[in-house]
Amino acid sequence: MCSLQRLNYVIIHLYIMPSKEQYFSPAESLKLIQSMIDKTKNSISDKSHYFLLWGWAIFIGCVLQYWLKVIVNWPQHYYAWLITPVALVVHFYFTLRDKRKEKVQTYIGEAFRYLWISIGSSFMVLAFIFSHIGWQYCYPFYILFYAIGTYVSGSLIKFKPLKYGGLVCFPLAAVAELLSSDDQILILALAVMLSYIIPGYLLRQQYKKQLKHNG
Repeated sequence: MCSLQRLNYVIIHLYIMPSKEQYFSPAESLKLIQSMIDKTKNSISDKSHYFLLWGWAIFIGCVLQYWLKVIVNWPQHYYAWLITPVALVVHFYFTLRDKRKEKVQTYIGEAFRYLWISIGSSFMVLAFIFSHIGWQYCYPFYILFYAIGTYVSGSLIKFKPLKYGGLVCFPLAAVAELLSSDDQILILALAVMLSYIIPGYLLRQQYKKQLKHNG
């Protein structure tokens, strides 16, 4: 039994079983755990637009900043990141819309939500820090947080493209540290392409297939 299954096995026996006054065999417990994972995966697949929203927002920001800074040599190249507050507004719209129609609540879903609240909060703290010490140091750290968020998310829902996309970002963060700050922008674009955009489209494709199968 893997560590995730053992964790859910403990949760089931500590919280679900006593409240319902019933007992599960090991096979029934594993079946319930798998059901929780499948429900969460379907719920997150339905929310693949979050990965695509932020993936494309960051990717466009990176490419635009690189073009303005390196090709055009414009001093205000950082204006490229005005796309971020626009993406944030769209994100809140998605959140309000999805909250009204959300039906599935699972422990894995809660873990997924808390993970990304932590990652999002870390991004805001990093923005505050780098606004004081200099943005030229930020890219490897952001890539590292993308790696953590997507790797753990892919592991929670057992979705390999998301997991492997995050895994690849770990060495990319190390490689970025060896390059110039301009080249780091392109490494960041590559990181979000591998960890957000491609897995996001694959999640959406899987969800559509699931809907077609159920329908």
